[in-house]
Amino acid sequence: MARLLRFIGAAIPMLLASCGLPRDPEKTSERVASTHELRVGVSDNPPWTITNGAEPTGIEPDLIRRFASSIGAHVLWTRASETQLVQALKEGQLDVVAAGLEKKTQWSTTAGASQPYGEDGQGKKHILLAAPGENRFILTLDTFLTEQMRASKRHQA
Repeated sequence: MARLLRFIGAAIPMLLASCGLPRDPEKTSERVASTHELRVGVSDNPPWTITNGAEPTGIEPDLIRRFASSIGAHVLWTRASETQLVQALKEGQLDVVAAGLEKKTQWSTTAGASQPYGEDGQGKKHILLAAPGENRFILTLDTFLTEQMRASKRHQA
C-alpha cells in the first residue's frame, strides 16, 4: 500500500505538469489568438503557390486562408525566396511558410514541418513549414490539415 501511495504521489505532479502540453516556447498560438494575425511567407511555385498578383493564389494560399479563418485570424503575406522565408521563420518573424514544398525538403530539419496535406501527380507529398519548436501551433495546423484531407476524400467519394 505504501508503494502505491508513493507511486500516486509521484504520478500526480507529472500528470499536472503535462496538462499544458504541447507548448509553444515562442507563444505563437497565443500571439495569433491575441493579434488575430497569421504571418505567412510565400514563394512562387505554381500550382501550389502563385505570387504574381496582388494577393498570392494557388493551392496553399487557399488552404492557409481557410486555416487562418478557422483560428480567427487574417493573413499577412511576405513574399521572398525559400531561404529568406525559412530564416524569417527561425527568427520568429513568420508563423508559416507556403512554398509548394515536398515532404523530403531540405528545410524539414531547420523548421517545423506539417504533416503532408496532399500530393502531386507523381505521388510526392506536400507540406507547410512552421516555426521550429512551436508544437502547439503545429498541432493546431496538423489538426486542420487532417480535417481538410478527410473532407476532401468525402467530397471525392
